[in-house]
Amino acid sequence: MKFTNILKKIILEDSRFNLLYDKLVNKNEKKPEPGKIPFETLKAVIFADPTTRAPQSLLQNIEALTPEQMEIVKVGKYTQWLLKNFLKPSFSNEIEVGTPEYKKSVKEYQDRFLEDLYKVTDDLKKFERFKGQLPQESRDIAKLTPDLLFGLVKDFKLEKTKGTKQEKEEAKSSYQYPGSTVEFKGPNWTVVKIEDTSELGKNAACFFGGYHEHDKGESRWCTSSPGLNYFDSHIKQGPLYVILPNNADKVGQKTGLPQERYQWHFQSNQYMDRDDRPVNIIDMLNGKLTELKEFFKPVFAKGLTMRNEKKLVMENDNSSAAGKFIQLYGYKELFDNLPDDMTQIIINNKKNDVAFDVPESIGRFDELRTLLLGGMVKSVPDSICNLKNLLMLSFPNNPQLTSIPVCIKDLPMLGFLNLNGSNVKIPKELEDILEEDPDDKGKGFYFVV
Repeated sequence: MKFTNILKKIILEDSRFNLLYDKLVNKNEKKPEPGKIPFETLKAVIFADPTTRAPQSLLQNIEALTPEQMEIVKVGKYTQWLLKNFLKPSFSNEIEVGTPEYKKSVKEYQDRFLEDLYKVTDDLKKFERFKGQLPQESRDIAKLTPDLLFGLVKDFKLEKTKGTKQEKEEAKSSYQYPGSTVEFKGPNWTVVKIEDTSELGKNAACFFGGYHEHDKGESRWCTSSPGLNYFDSHIKQGPLYVILPNNADKVGQKTGLPQERYQWHFQSNQYMDRDDRPVNIIDMLNGKLTELKEFFKPVFAKGLTMRNEKKLVMENDNSSAAGKFIQLYGYKELFDNLPDDMTQIIINNKKNDVAFDVPESIGRFDELRTLLLGGMVKSVPDSICNLKNLLMLSFPNNPQLTSIPVCIKDLPMLGFLNLNGSNVKIPKELEDILEEDPDDKGKGFYFVV
């Protein structure tokens, strides 16, 4: 198979389910593999996550789903947390790992965990909806156990879908409203985040948009219309951010919120004013909204990933979201602010004006399988050799790149190396493990053998 076809296959077929399936599931029917779990267990955990998404046709018969069918399921953001708590239980009394007592305790814990999954699902729904009302130190799910989670959310009710009259009055000054959270409050501006995917979140979007009553000083945002479903299509991609001034002379007649307000949705590259007209986010964050520039940096970087997955595929033209991010913050900040669990980073620079030293932070992406940096790289750090899951390493069209770390020979999963269009002289230490693709001989395409 040609090198370029292999790259395309890796990019298209990589999925979060496949990663979990390959890493965790016991595929030997006759003999259990140590540390592995049955496919049915993984499936149960994935669907216990209330943020998991799948076509309705699959949800009608979850028990019968095959691994092949599961590949189109959008694994939720709490699945990793559920798996961690299932696979690595913590016991209040000290039990020596590996002893018969420990193995018995783990078996009992995991059986009970699976029986109680439906309870944890409800707790996660409450956490997703009400975490803005929890203390700041309790909003990181990674720091919680199922028992701690239950203790935090047990008094919340899921039935509520609308704010009360009193909550609406309070929101005029505090901007606190059910279904949303105040994420930032600076000297001049406040940022409200809406990420609840239920009716409560939709009602929050309608409230902050003024129910689409523009003639009354409210907004024209499509997400604020109660009778339409634009909110649903946006919130599935990622959260909405509403930006409001702390002081305003003019307010909407319907909500009492400032007439001047903005709604930004990073996943769709839409940054709108009250009239639902695009604003120049670069000018705004470098100008009147400068106090929000650092706050939005990680939000912006996360929004660049594909459909909120752990993949970044971009060309840095100025109109794209990635191009705007780079103009605001630069390439180094992009790498420093991407999530640790990225599986693909593919950047093709076509402006030919970049001489970029790949930062040391590249080594923190433990789950990275594909790395392609084109038309931008001047040097590569040794920390790249920490990427133990890397399958494809590609540096095309980098004329300023003249060397690569010798330690890539120790990457256990690396199968393909692309140096096409770069000026790298292959180190002697790598000559024995690199074999040129016969279909593209002399072009810098190598198989790692």
